[in-house]
Amino acid sequence: MSSLKAKLLALTVLPVAVLTGCVVEVGPDPQPVPNYVPYIDYADGGCYWDNHYADHIWYFEADVSDGNGAYDVVEVWADVYNDRGIYLESFKLFRETPSPSFWFSDWLEYYSMLECGWQDYTIDIVAYDALGEFDLLTFRPYQTP
Repeated sequence: MSSLKAKLLALTVLPVAVLTGCVVEVGPDPQPVPNYVPYIDYADGGCYWDNHYADHIWYFEADVSDGNGAYDVVEVWADVYNDRGIYLESFKLFRETPSPSFWFSDWLEYYSMLECGWQDYTIDIVAYDALGEFDLLTFRPYQTP
């Protein structure tokens, strides 16, 4: 086939291909959904004696809200520091109730570096959302004598 015939064939096939193709209309760009920072509404933590386990139990709890919904919060942690602000240990909190905004965990003192009765701990409850935004609430733990 000569190059002239090939060019003529291409020119006759091209308009047919264009006429039978799809037309895609592009509208305005969708508006981005804002990401809201999680907010810790309530947090508590501390220790108490448990006769069944014959050990102190450390507990941490938080109620966390988020403008994008409770399930946008993906992690909550309790970070414990000593009286000089030195980091000691972190405890992961879990959703253990029907309420998706309530996070909780409890730990035997035996498996931690904490000592019930030590008065100079501070606890940071930190809540993270799906995009890494976070809120932090600091408090002193409740401890039974």
